[in-house]
Amino acid sequence: MEQVKADTGALAGSQSVDRALALLGMVGRRPLDGASLGELVAESGLNKPTVRRLMLALIRNGMVEQNEESRRYFLGEESYILGTFAAHRHGLLELSFETLARLAQETGDAAFLSIRRGFSSLCLHREEGTYPIRTYALMTGRLHPLGVGAGSLAMLASLPDAEVEAALAANAARLEEDYPGLPPDQIRARVAETRAKGYALNPGLVFPDSWGMGVALRRPDGALAGALSLAAIESRMQQPRREELVAQLKVAAQEIEGTLAQLYAARTRI
Repeated sequence: MEQVKADTGALAGSQSVDRALALLGMVGRRPLDGASLGELVAESGLNKPTVRRLMLALIRNGMVEQNEESRRYFLGEESYILGTFAAHRHGLLELSFETLARLAQETGDAAFLSIRRGFSSLCLHREEGTYPIRTYALMTGRLHPLGVGAGSLAMLASLPDAEVEAALAANAARLEEDYPGLPPDQIRARVAETRAKGYALNPGLVFPDSWGMGVALRRPDGALAGALSLAAIESRMQQPRREELVAQLKVAAQEIEGTLAQLYAARTRI
């Protein structure tokens, strides 16, 4: 009898885990608007108290967060962190690591790989260069609104105008509160400048004396894959060195895109 009770308890615990993970996946598939309690109840087929209890458990563990005003659920910080770790094995970083390391070694500056997450930019990896004076404006795992920072601006500029406007609208409150020196109109102007030049330049707009430049990475179908960027103190990003860095950055981006193309071709043959 005791064994039966133990087996029943283990089954119930496993069922709760399965249900919580299923709810997490439902939230994750709504990255922009989030998920309401009613939507999760309808999609999961579970009753409202059960969904609420499981969502509270996910919130306690940082996997999900709830917007105080809309009461909608979104992926939490811990989900982003775990996604970052998973990217080392399964994502863009695994394909880009050697190129990223070589770029940092050849330039002496910090090199970064970032990806888009909704209307934000997530830094997947920071590779240190050899130059002794460093800037710490961007660190692995940090999220910034699209348009804030060189790699983030490069990704925003690669999107259609409608998505640019949607990102600016979604990030308006955060830009006003955390980045008052980067109003939407200035970001729009920098998007246009980035498109014209073919690369993004951040002349110390986020942190003084911390400059950056970035280019977008695209998949074989043209979709945005991420961004490659460099950061250094102001004196190391002046002309004529800036043009040299842009050339190195673009060569590295082409290598990564070439690797993505080869991977895509190999998968289509399977």
